Amino acid sequence: MKSSDMIRELCKNKKISIAELARRIGQTPQNFNKKLKRDTITLDEMIQIADTLEVSYKQTFIFEDGSKIQTGNLERVIKPLKNRKE
Repeated sequence: MKSSDMIRELCKNKKISIAELARRIGQTPQNFNKKLKRDTITLDEMIQIADTLEVSYKQTFIFEDGSKIQTGNLERVIKPLKNRKE
């Protein structure tokens, strides 16, 4: 599943429009829709979307032996902003 498809599904489940999500993350709906069409959402934007919609987001590469490479700051990725202690 592409990132753009994941975002659309997330918005559907959270009952929020793509345009409203764009505004909440500080982008214009037009610009954000272009990013979704091109599927050029950055990791930082995915984390910002997760924080904004109060869900967790985790990006991981998993090797055949089970070892993993995960996004840098898991504390930031796993906990929504309002629940984080810094």
